[in-house]
Amino acid sequence: MSPTILSILSGIAGMFGWGIYDFLGGVFAKQIGSFKSLFWSQLAGSVSVLLLAFIFTKSISLPLLVILLLPIAAMVYSAGYLFFFKGFEIGNVSIVAATMNLWAVFTMLFAFIFMGQRLSMAQTLGVLMIISGVTLASLNWSDIKKQGFQFSAGVKEAIFGAFFFGIFWNISEIISEEIGWLLTTVLVKFGIVLFLLIFSFLTKKEIGITKTSAKVIYTIVLMGIIEAGAVAIVNYGLTIGDAILITPIASALSIVTITLAIIFLKDKVTKLQGLGIITAIVGIIVTAF
Repeated sequence: MSPTILSILSGIAGMFGWGIYDFLGGVFAKQIGSFKSLFWSQLAGSVSVLLLAFIFTKSISLPLLVILLLPIAAMVYSAGYLFFFKGFEIGNVSIVAATMNLWAVFTMLFAFIFMGQRLSMAQTLGVLMIISGVTLASLNWSDIKKQGFQFSAGVKEAIFGAFFFGIFWNISEIISEEIGWLLTTVLVKFGIVLFLLIFSFLTKKEIGITKTSAKVIYTIVLMGIIEAGAVAIVNYGLTIGDAILITPIASALSIVTITLAIIFLKDKVTKLQGLGIITAIVGIIVTAF
């Protein structure tokens, strides 16, 4: 199978895995808080990929570059999801998910500037469509007429999250090419858990879930495993392809997230915001060509 096909398939797997994770994250961010939802799902994902590493990893050798980049990767990925889940906690899941599509734009921009990867004309058009679509989807147009310019709730947090994810995926591509997709996933995941523990200690964030129902706990564990699988597969794709191709496809995760939110959460979006969501999604698809 050609590297291009494998790259596309890994992007699609990431799309579904993250789409489901983000939907469930939006649900539980509102129920138990964004930090608890993020921490415990990431811990579950870390344990699951560690088991895979025990089976398939025979030796570990970390170049100095990887040692330097791993803490940075863990911090920016954690920051991305902290902002993203906070957006889910206070905003409309569909609109926040659409805004988060900007991570593909940031990833491609950084790949263009720092890694020498280039966009085709179609991909450039796709990026412009994503930006236009996110603008339409993220603004509260009815309030603009009354009170002036303002973002919908959770949108600013989603933009910050997208920026950090854009940084992460370029770093992850470098690490994956050095030590392989599985080891990259394991080390980054445990780095994330460590960072979140330190963050909770410094900010006095509560992480206990003893009063949470067993059903919620099981679902959080499942969503963590799904997200870890998505990260692992995308990291595998990055070892054989380019971030500038894989990440736009994977970022179409909003198709999954928004569909689930509309069906199960009965999320409401205006016609203009709906047009923005569709434009952003089409833009993501265009960037794959």
